Amino acid sequence: MSDPTETLRAALPPLAQSRLQSLRLADGRAIVVLDAGGLDAAGRAQIEAEVKEALAGQPGVSEVRVALMADKPRRTIIAVGSGKGGVGKSTVSANLAIALSRQGRKVGLVDADIYGPSQPRLLGSEGIKPQARGDKLVPVPNQWGVPLLSMGQLIEPGKAIAWRGPMAGNALGQLVDAEWGETQVLIVDLPPGTGDVQLTMLQRHKPAGAVIVSTPQDLALIDARRAVQLFEVGQVPVIGMVENMAGYQCPHCGELSDPFGQGGAEAAAAEMGMDFLGRVPLQLAIRQASDAGTPPAAGDGPEGEAFAAIARRVGIWLDNRK
Repeated sequence: MSDPTETLRAALPPLAQSRLQSLRLADGRAIVVLDAGGLDAAGRAQIEAEVKEALAGQPGVSEVRVALMADKPRRTIIAVGSGKGGVGKSTVSANLAIALSRQGRKVGLVDADIYGPSQPRLLGSEGIKPQARGDKLVPVPNQWGVPLLSMGQLIEPGKAIAWRGPMAGNALGQLVDAEWGETQVLIVDLPPGTGDVQLTMLQRHKPAGAVIVSTPQDLALIDARRAVQLFEVGQVPVIGMVENMAGYQCPHCGELSDPFGQGGAEAAAAEMGMDFLGRVPLQLAIRQASDAGTPPAAGDGPEGEAFAAIARRVGIWLDNRK
């Protein structure tokens, strides 16, 4: 007497046969497990429909169930940190994510600044709450093509978060371990400093690399060195340093000035033996665009070129580590 599962296996279309992991028939129910790695949504839907059609009319089969298994995508986490607040780390994070996306990479953004989330404003997605799929959050899409998860989407606007370290760490885990789908690069905008959230990030989620943001002034650079040391202790490679608010051009007379100093971050990067990724000028247009939820990196204007140049250097680092 022939094995009924062999009969069902032979009835499968060729693609399903090549991807078959297991096939079982019990109480009239055919359960087929297929490898769906590399298939897009349309491909998964097609192979499932073909299997059901092929087996539905087979003897002894009253129901067909298809399970599509795919390997968890390899996701590269890049942490963006700073030693102190007010240096424009979140602005750099948002625009770096968008600029990398414009390179053709599948990028997501986590706003891990638990106590001061600002990414919903920067990406123009305030008031949109994420949905849940099972026990995982589903990132919120936006017009820039960079899905986002932020504590700012989960709490009431303007409400302060008064959490101790473990609660903040658990919140970070929900944001990072979300349903990121085919996202390849996850940019994590860390809180300023070297506290509990940063330690949780290093211990539980181990970034592949880190970008440090600082202004040129000496005080910011002292704190930036502490952030570098934290990543070094956690054995996370520092991709390089970004100098933000590097020079101001008067919109009326065109005169250049350096209210925060000049070249400090570049010199500090050289001193610490790390790459200098670029500088972002202190421009009114960047501030206005950020407040309006239209990140400069999304356009082709001069304000976005500084972020595009930084993203190109980060992109080279990503390609070289493969």
